[in-house]
Amino acid sequence: MLGTHDLALFVASGILLNITPGPDSIYIASRAASGGFRAGSAAALGIGTGTFVHILAAAFGLSALMAASATAFTVVKLVGAAYLVWVGIGLLRSRGGTGTALGSVPALPLKAIYWQGFWTNALNPKVALFFLAFVPQFIDPAAPTKALAFVFLGTLFNFNGMLYCHLLAFTAATASSRIKAGGALTDWLNRGVGALFLFIGVKLAFTHQR
Repeated sequence: MLGTHDLALFVASGILLNITPGPDSIYIASRAASGGFRAGSAAALGIGTGTFVHILAAAFGLSALMAASATAFTVVKLVGAAYLVWVGIGLLRSRGGTGTALGSVPALPLKAIYWQGFWTNALNPKVALFFLAFVPQFIDPAAPTKALAFVFLGTLFNFNGMLYCHLLAFTAATASSRIKAGGALTDWLNRGVGALFLFIGVKLAFTHQR
């Protein structure tokens, strides 16, 4: 579809990545726990908008590289695969410990919460690196418009992420109490995502260009 492959694996990977506890989830949950669902939703929408900055920048930057050289595209994919393997090993070795407690945070207007989420995500170079490494693994080298394929996959990833983030905001707001991410659950999620990253990276490294 639109020059992509292994779409089911991409969706499954995105869901696992979105439910893995991280700074974005903590920010959304803490805002929702302190200010209600609307505050959590504002935080989620800000983060989602910031993600689109990385999607568009990576899509059109990579499209120029891909159009100029098939070899360059192969290098980008292999470097991305190596990065995913490195991240996967790190996740497999990580330990969640006792979790992170989310207490109350200072109240802010919804607009301020939105922009705080936006800038936190848009200015995070790790997010840009993630999209550059992860998304190209699911783009067909023969795709006629690779930028469109990248935008499609990035939008799909972001849409699924927004569904989860709003569910998280609703849960945190409903609980209206301190939320704690269990260390055991975090460990298992990290191991699952780490194993998935290793699988994708190794699969790519031993796959010939078509």
